[in-house]
Amino acid sequence: MKRCPYARQCGGCQYQGIPYEEQLKRKQKRSEELLGSFGKVEPIIGSDPYLQYRNKAQISFMSLNKKILMGNYMTGTHRIVEIERCELLPDLTNEIFRTIRDLLISFRLSVFNEHTMEGFLRHVLIRTDSNAEKAMVTLVTGTKIFPKKKDFLKELLQRHPQIISVIQNINNRHTSMILGDYSTVLYGKGYIEDELCGYRFRISPESFYQINHAQTEKLYATAILAADPDPLDTVLDAYCGIGTIGICMAEKVNKVIGVEINKHAIRDAGINAEINHLENTVYFAEDAGEFMRKHAKQKDIDTVIMDPPRAGADKVFLSSLVQLNPKKIVYISCNPETQKRDLQYLTSKGYKAGLIQPYDLFPMTEHIESVVKLTRTR
Repeated sequence: MKRCPYARQCGGCQYQGIPYEEQLKRKQKRSEELLGSFGKVEPIIGSDPYLQYRNKAQISFMSLNKKILMGNYMTGTHRIVEIERCELLPDLTNEIFRTIRDLLISFRLSVFNEHTMEGFLRHVLIRTDSNAEKAMVTLVTGTKIFPKKKDFLKELLQRHPQIISVIQNINNRHTSMILGDYSTVLYGKGYIEDELCGYRFRISPESFYQINHAQTEKLYATAILAADPDPLDTVLDAYCGIGTIGICMAEKVNKVIGVEINKHAIRDAGINAEINHLENTVYFAEDAGEFMRKHAKQKDIDTVIMDPPRAGADKVFLSSLVQLNPKKIVYISCNPETQKRDLQYLTSKGYKAGLIQPYDLFPMTEHIESVVKLTRTR
Protein backbone atom coordinates (compact mmCIF):
# COMPACT_ATOMS: atom_id res chain seq x y z
CA MET A 1 0.00 0.00 0.00
CA LYS A 2 1.38 3.39 -1.02
CA ARG A 3 2.08 5.56 2.01
CA CYS A 4 0.44 8.99 2.27
CA PRO A 5 3.18 11.64 1.85
CA TYR A 6 1.84 13.55 4.88
CA ALA A 7 1.46 10.58 7.23
CA ARG A 8 4.70 11.03 9.17
CA GLN A 9 4.01 14.69 9.99
CA CYS A 10 0.21 14.73 10.17
CA GLY A 11 -0.24 11.80 12.55
CA GLY A 12 -3.96 11.51 11.81
CA CYS A 13 -3.61 8.11 10.12
CA GLN A 14 -1.50 5.94 12.38
CA TYR A 15 -1.81 2.88 10.09
CA GLN A 16 -0.89 4.55 6.79
CA GLY A 17 1.34 2.32 4.69
CA ILE A 18 0.23 -0.87 6.45
CA PRO A 19 -1.66 -3.38 4.22
CA TYR A 20 -5.36 -3.26 5.05
CA GLU A 21 -5.60 -6.93 6.03
CA GLU A 22 -2.79 -6.36 8.53
CA GLN A 23 -4.64 -3.35 9.93
CA LEU A 24 -7.68 -5.57 10.57
CA LYS A 25 -5.53 -8.21 12.27
CA ARG A 26 -4.10 -5.61 14.64
CA LYS A 27 -7.56 -4.29 15.47
CA GLN A 28 -8.90 -7.78 16.02
CA LYS A 29 -6.07 -8.54 18.43
CA ARG A 30 -6.65 -5.28 20.29
CA SER A 31 -10.40 -5.95 20.54
CA GLU A 32 -9.74 -9.42 21.97
CA GLU A 33 -7.23 -8.05 24.48
CA LEU A 34 -9.70 -5.47 25.77
CA LEU A 35 -13.07 -7.23 25.45
CA GLY A 36 -12.24 -10.93 25.38
CA SER A 37 -12.77 -11.34 29.14
CA PHE A 38 -16.50 -10.66 28.60
CA GLY A 39 -17.01 -13.37 25.97
CA LYS A 40 -16.12 -14.37 22.44
CA VAL A 41 -15.07 -11.46 20.24
CA GLU A 42 -16.42 -11.98 16.73
CA PRO A 43 -14.13 -11.40 13.69
CA ILE A 44 -13.85 -7.70 12.94
CA ILE A 45 -15.87 -6.48 9.95
CA GLY A 46 -13.67 -4.49 7.58
CA SER A 47 -14.60 -1.42 5.57
CA ASP A 48 -15.32 -1.34 1.86
CA PRO A 49 -14.15 1.16 0.75
CA TYR A 50 -11.21 1.75 3.06
CA LEU A 51 -10.17 4.99 1.30
CA GLN A 52 -12.27 8.08 0.50
CA TYR A 53 -14.81 6.99 3.11
CA ARG A 54 -15.13 10.15 5.22
CA ASN A 55 -18.29 12.20 4.67
CA LYS A 56 -17.07 14.92 7.04
CA ALA A 57 -13.77 16.77 7.25
CA GLN A 58 -12.37 19.98 8.63
CA ILE A 59 -9.23 21.78 7.69
CA SER A 60 -7.45 24.74 9.25
CA PHE A 61 -5.69 27.79 7.86
CA MET A 62 -2.75 29.87 8.99
CA SER A 63 -0.32 32.38 7.52
CA LEU A 64 3.43 31.80 7.53
CA ASN A 65 5.86 34.23 5.90
CA LYS A 66 2.94 35.80 4.01
CA LYS A 67 1.96 32.40 2.60
CA ILE A 68 -1.43 30.85 3.37
CA LEU A 69 -1.12 27.30 4.67
CA MET A 70 -4.03 24.85 4.53
CA GLY A 71 -3.90 21.58 6.42
CA ASN A 72 -4.27 19.69 9.68
CA TYR A 73 -2.66 20.41 13.01
CA MET A 74 0.26 18.14 13.74
CA THR A 75 -0.67 15.80 16.60
CA GLY A 76 -0.28 17.54 19.96
CA THR A 77 0.69 20.90 18.43
CA HIS A 78 -0.77 24.01 16.85
CA ARG A 79 1.52 23.71 13.84
CA ILE A 80 -0.21 23.06 10.54
CA VAL A 81 0.93 20.29 8.22
CA GLU A 82 0.23 21.62 4.73
CA ILE A 83 -1.96 19.16 2.79
CA GLU A 84 -3.04 19.25 -0.84
CA ARG A 85 -5.08 16.06 -0.74
CA CYS A 86 -6.27 13.60 1.91
CA GLU A 87 -6.87 10.06 0.65
CA LEU A 88 -9.59 9.48 3.25
CA LEU A 89 -11.75 12.18 1.65
CA PRO A 90 -13.83 12.09 -1.55
CA ASP A 91 -12.46 13.98 -4.54
CA LEU A 92 -15.19 16.61 -4.18
CA THR A 93 -14.15 17.48 -0.61
CA ASN A 94 -10.47 17.81 -1.55
CA GLU A 95 -11.36 19.98 -4.54
CA ILE A 96 -13.52 22.36 -2.49
CA PHE A 97 -10.80 22.78 0.13
CA ARG A 98 -8.28 23.71 -2.56
CA THR A 99 -10.71 26.11 -4.21
CA ILE A 100 -11.35 27.94 -0.93
CA ARG A 101 -7.62 28.35 -0.38
CA ASP A 102 -7.19 29.70 -3.92
CA LEU A 103 -10.09 32.13 -3.44
CA LEU A 104 -8.57 33.40 -0.20
CA ILE A 105 -5.44 34.26 -2.14
CA SER A 106 -7.19 35.76 -5.17
CA PHE A 107 -9.55 37.89 -3.05
CA ARG A 108 -6.72 38.79 -0.64
CA LEU A 109 -8.63 37.63 2.41
CA SER A 110 -6.76 37.14 5.67
CA VAL A 111 -6.58 34.03 7.82
CA PHE A 112 -7.11 33.99 11.56
CA ASN A 113 -4.12 34.45 13.85
CA GLU A 114 -4.53 32.63 17.18
CA HIS A 115 -1.91 34.84 18.87
CA THR A 116 -3.29 38.25 17.89
CA MET A 117 -6.89 36.95 17.67
CA GLU A 118 -7.26 38.85 14.40
CA GLY A 119 -8.01 37.81 10.85
CA PHE A 120 -10.83 36.26 8.85
CA LEU A 121 -10.88 32.55 7.96
CA ARG A 122 -10.04 30.06 10.71
CA HIS A 123 -11.35 26.62 9.64
CA VAL A 124 -13.49 25.07 6.92
CA LEU A 125 -15.81 22.14 7.62
CA ILE A 126 -17.31 20.13 4.74
CA ARG A 127 -19.98 17.43 4.87
CA THR A 128 -20.99 15.38 1.84
CA ASP A 129 -23.84 12.99 1.26
CA SER A 130 -23.16 9.26 1.02
CA ASN A 131 -22.50 9.45 -2.73
CA ALA A 132 -20.26 12.52 -2.42
CA GLU A 133 -22.51 14.26 -4.96
CA LYS A 134 -23.65 17.11 -2.68
CA ALA A 135 -21.77 19.16 -0.13
CA MET A 136 -22.42 21.55 2.75
CA VAL A 137 -19.63 24.01 3.50
CA THR A 138 -19.15 25.77 6.84
CA LEU A 139 -16.69 28.66 6.90
CA VAL A 140 -15.48 29.25 10.46
CA THR A 141 -14.36 32.86 10.76
CA GLY A 142 -12.86 35.02 13.47
CA THR A 143 -15.18 37.92 12.68
CA LYS A 144 -18.74 38.47 11.46
CA ILE A 145 -17.45 40.79 8.74
CA PHE A 146 -17.02 38.88 5.47
CA PRO A 147 -15.08 41.04 2.98
CA LYS A 148 -16.08 40.52 -0.68
CA LYS A 149 -18.66 37.98 0.46
CA LYS A 150 -20.90 38.21 -2.61
CA ASP A 151 -18.08 37.70 -5.11
CA PHE A 152 -16.45 34.96 -3.00
CA LEU A 153 -19.66 32.95 -2.82
CA LYS A 154 -20.43 33.47 -6.49
CA GLU A 155 -17.03 32.12 -7.52
CA LEU A 156 -17.18 29.19 -5.07
CA LEU A 157 -20.62 28.09 -6.26
CA GLN A 158 -19.72 28.49 -9.93
CA ARG A 159 -16.74 26.18 -9.50
CA HIS A 160 -18.66 23.68 -7.37
CA PRO A 161 -22.39 23.51 -8.19
CA GLN A 162 -22.53 20.41 -5.94
CA ILE A 163 -22.52 22.77 -2.93
CA ILE A 164 -26.09 23.00 -1.68
CA SER A 165 -25.46 25.15 1.40
CA VAL A 166 -22.84 27.53 2.78
CA ILE A 167 -22.83 28.56 6.44
CA GLN A 168 -20.67 31.13 8.21
CA ASN A 169 -19.85 30.20 11.80
CA ILE A 170 -18.17 32.81 14.00
CA ASN A 171 -15.55 31.59 16.46
CA ASN A 172 -13.43 34.39 17.91
CA ARG A 173 -12.59 32.64 21.17
CA HIS A 174 -9.23 31.35 22.34
CA THR A 175 -10.18 27.67 22.05
CA SER A 176 -9.33 24.41 20.32
CA MET A 177 -13.02 23.92 19.50
CA ILE A 178 -13.73 24.18 15.79
CA LEU A 179 -17.20 25.75 15.90
CA GLY A 180 -18.36 28.85 17.75
CA ASP A 181 -21.85 29.50 19.12
CA TYR A 182 -23.22 31.68 16.32
CA SER A 183 -23.93 30.70 12.70
CA THR A 184 -25.63 32.36 9.76
CA VAL A 185 -26.70 30.73 6.50
CA LEU A 186 -25.13 32.41 3.47
CA TYR A 187 -26.54 30.10 0.81
CA GLY A 188 -29.06 27.25 0.73
CA LYS A 189 -31.03 25.91 3.69
CA GLY A 190 -28.27 25.48 6.24
CA TYR A 191 -28.25 21.68 6.27
CA ILE A 192 -27.58 18.63 4.13
CA GLU A 193 -29.71 15.48 3.88
CA ASP A 194 -28.54 11.89 3.55
CA GLU A 195 -30.11 8.44 3.39
CA LEU A 196 -29.10 5.78 5.90
CA CYS A 197 -30.67 2.31 6.20
CA GLY A 198 -33.54 3.45 4.01
CA TYR A 199 -34.36 6.54 6.11
CA ARG A 200 -33.64 10.19 5.38
CA PHE A 201 -31.75 12.41 7.79
CA ARG A 202 -31.21 16.16 8.02
CA ILE A 203 -27.73 17.08 9.27
CA SER A 204 -26.71 20.50 10.55
CA PRO A 205 -23.09 21.67 10.88
CA GLU A 206 -23.16 21.17 14.66
CA SER A 207 -24.73 17.69 14.63
CA PHE A 208 -22.98 14.33 14.99
CA TYR A 209 -23.33 11.88 12.10
CA GLN A 210 -21.19 8.79 11.57
CA ILE A 211 -18.48 9.52 9.01
CA ASN A 212 -18.31 6.10 7.28
CA HIS A 213 -21.69 5.57 5.62
CA ALA A 214 -21.30 2.01 4.32
CA GLN A 215 -19.94 0.70 7.62
CA THR A 216 -22.54 2.55 9.67
CA GLU A 217 -25.35 0.75 7.82
CA LYS A 218 -23.74 -2.60 8.70
CA LEU A 219 -23.09 -1.59 12.30
CA TYR A 220 -26.68 -0.36 12.80
CA ALA A 221 -28.03 -3.61 11.38
CA THR A 222 -25.96 -5.49 13.96
CA ALA A 223 -27.06 -3.19 16.79
CA ILE A 224 -30.74 -3.55 15.90
CA LEU A 225 -30.38 -7.33 15.68
CA ALA A 226 -28.68 -7.30 19.10
CA ALA A 227 -31.55 -5.25 20.53
CA ASP A 228 -33.92 -8.07 19.49
CA PRO A 229 -36.77 -5.55 19.07
CA ASP A 230 -40.27 -6.53 20.12
CA PRO A 231 -43.40 -4.66 18.94
CA LEU A 232 -44.24 -3.95 22.60
CA ASP A 233 -40.79 -2.60 23.54
CA THR A 234 -40.00 0.94 24.63
CA VAL A 235 -36.44 1.83 23.61
CA LEU A 236 -34.31 4.60 25.07
CA ASP A 237 -31.78 5.95 22.58
CA ALA A 238 -29.19 7.60 24.83
CA TYR A 239 -26.70 10.03 23.27
CA CYS A 240 -29.15 9.91 20.34
CA GLY A 241 -27.60 12.69 18.24
CA ILE A 242 -29.88 13.43 15.29
CA GLY A 243 -31.86 10.27 16.05
CA THR A 244 -30.31 7.90 13.51
CA ILE A 245 -30.31 4.51 15.21
CA GLY A 246 -33.58 5.08 17.07
CA ILE A 247 -35.31 6.07 13.85
CA CYS A 248 -33.85 3.04 12.07
CA MET A 249 -35.54 0.72 14.59
CA ALA A 250 -38.67 2.74 15.42
CA GLU A 251 -40.97 0.74 13.14
CA LYS A 252 -39.97 -2.47 14.94
CA VAL A 253 -40.91 -1.30 18.47
CA ASN A 254 -43.73 0.43 20.34
CA LYS A 255 -41.88 3.65 21.24
CA VAL A 256 -38.46 5.30 20.95
CA ILE A 257 -37.31 7.93 23.43
CA GLY A 258 -34.25 9.90 22.33
CA VAL A 259 -32.09 11.85 24.79
CA GLU A 260 -29.22 14.12 23.79
CA ILE A 261 -27.69 17.18 25.45
CA ASN A 262 -26.92 18.92 22.13
CA LYS A 263 -29.97 21.07 21.40
CA HIS A 264 -29.08 21.40 17.70
CA ALA A 265 -29.02 17.62 17.34
CA ILE A 266 -32.33 17.21 19.19
CA ARG A 267 -33.93 19.75 16.87
CA ASP A 268 -32.72 17.73 13.90
CA ALA A 269 -33.86 14.45 15.51
CA GLY A 270 -37.43 15.73 15.80
CA ILE A 271 -37.37 16.92 12.21
CA ASN A 272 -35.93 13.59 11.05
CA ALA A 273 -38.76 11.70 12.74
CA GLU A 274 -41.23 13.90 10.85
CA ILE A 275 -39.40 13.45 7.55
CA ASN A 276 -39.70 9.67 7.98
CA HIS A 277 -43.37 9.87 9.05
CA LEU A 278 -42.75 8.35 12.49
CA GLU A 279 -45.24 9.03 15.26
CA ASN A 280 -43.81 6.80 18.00
CA THR A 281 -40.67 8.85 18.75
CA VAL A 282 -40.12 11.58 21.32
CA TYR A 283 -36.93 13.58 22.03
CA PHE A 284 -35.51 15.39 25.05
CA ALA A 285 -32.60 17.86 25.16
CA GLU A 286 -31.20 16.64 28.49
CA ASP A 287 -28.23 14.90 30.02
CA ALA A 288 -28.90 11.18 29.42
CA GLY A 289 -27.79 10.09 32.90
CA GLU A 290 -29.98 12.64 34.64
CA PHE A 291 -32.93 11.73 32.42
CA MET A 292 -32.59 8.04 33.32
CA ARG A 293 -32.29 8.81 37.01
CA LYS A 294 -35.58 10.73 36.94
CA HIS A 295 -37.23 8.10 34.76
CA ALA A 296 -36.12 5.02 36.74
CA LYS A 297 -39.23 4.76 38.93
CA GLN A 298 -41.49 4.34 35.91
CA LYS A 299 -39.81 1.04 34.98
CA ASP A 300 -41.11 1.22 31.41
CA ILE A 301 -37.85 1.07 29.42
CA ASP A 302 -37.15 -2.36 27.92
CA THR A 303 -33.98 -1.58 25.96
CA VAL A 304 -31.30 1.09 26.12
CA ILE A 305 -29.14 1.87 23.09
CA MET A 306 -26.04 3.80 24.15
CA ASP A 307 -23.41 5.35 21.90
CA PRO A 308 -21.29 7.59 24.15
CA PRO A 309 -18.32 9.75 23.11
CA ARG A 310 -14.75 8.43 23.24
CA ALA A 311 -14.52 9.12 26.97
CA GLY A 312 -17.25 6.53 27.52
CA ALA A 313 -20.17 6.85 29.94
CA ASP A 314 -19.68 8.75 33.19
CA LYS A 315 -20.53 7.43 36.65
CA VAL A 316 -23.84 9.29 36.79
CA PHE A 317 -24.93 7.71 33.51
CA LEU A 318 -23.91 4.18 34.50
CA SER A 319 -25.49 4.30 37.96
CA SER A 320 -28.67 5.77 36.45
CA LEU A 321 -28.67 3.03 33.82
CA VAL A 322 -28.52 0.37 36.53
CA GLN A 323 -31.37 2.10 38.39
CA LEU A 324 -33.40 2.13 35.18
CA ASN A 325 -32.81 -1.64 35.01
CA PRO A 326 -33.64 -2.33 31.33
CA LYS A 327 -33.81 -5.93 30.14
CA LYS A 328 -31.32 -5.26 27.33
CA ILE A 329 -28.50 -2.80 26.69
CA VAL A 330 -26.80 -2.36 23.33
CA TYR A 331 -23.49 -0.55 23.87
CA ILE A 332 -21.96 0.99 20.73
CA SER A 333 -18.47 2.35 21.35
CA CYS A 334 -15.75 4.13 19.38
CA ASN A 335 -13.22 3.39 22.14
CA PRO A 336 -12.92 -0.21 23.40
CA GLU A 337 -10.72 0.94 26.28
CA THR A 338 -13.46 3.02 27.92
CA GLN A 339 -16.02 0.43 26.82
CA LYS A 340 -14.09 -2.21 28.77
CA ARG A 341 -14.19 -0.01 31.88
CA ASP A 342 -17.95 0.52 31.54
CA LEU A 343 -18.62 -3.17 30.85
CA GLN A 344 -16.76 -4.10 34.03
CA TYR A 345 -19.18 -1.93 35.96
CA LEU A 346 -22.33 -3.17 34.20
CA THR A 347 -21.39 -6.85 34.45
CA SER A 348 -20.83 -6.36 38.18
CA LYS A 349 -24.37 -5.00 38.49
CA GLY A 350 -26.34 -7.91 37.06
CA TYR A 351 -25.70 -7.78 33.30
CA LYS A 352 -24.04 -10.38 31.10
CA ALA A 353 -22.36 -9.67 27.76
CA GLY A 354 -23.52 -11.60 24.72
CA LEU A 355 -22.60 -10.52 21.20
CA ILE A 356 -19.27 -8.66 20.94
CA GLN A 357 -18.80 -7.41 17.37
CA PRO A 358 -15.93 -5.09 16.39
CA TYR A 359 -16.11 -2.93 13.26
CA ASP A 360 -13.54 -0.94 11.37
CA LEU A 361 -15.22 2.41 10.82
CA PHE A 362 -11.92 4.30 10.59
CA PRO A 363 -9.48 2.57 8.19
CA MET A 364 -5.88 3.84 8.25
CA THR A 365 -6.30 4.83 11.91
CA GLU A 366 -5.95 2.86 15.14
CA HIS A 367 -9.59 3.49 16.12
CA ILE A 368 -12.06 0.63 16.58
CA GLU A 369 -15.85 0.67 16.82
CA SER A 370 -17.63 -2.16 18.61
CA VAL A 371 -21.15 -3.33 19.45
CA VAL A 372 -21.77 -5.26 22.67
CA LYS A 373 -25.11 -6.71 23.74
CA LEU A 374 -25.84 -6.92 27.49
CA THR A 375 -28.74 -8.82 29.01
CA ARG A 376 -30.08 -8.43 32.54
CA THR A 377 -29.52 -11.58 34.60
CA ARG A 378 -31.14 -10.45 37.86
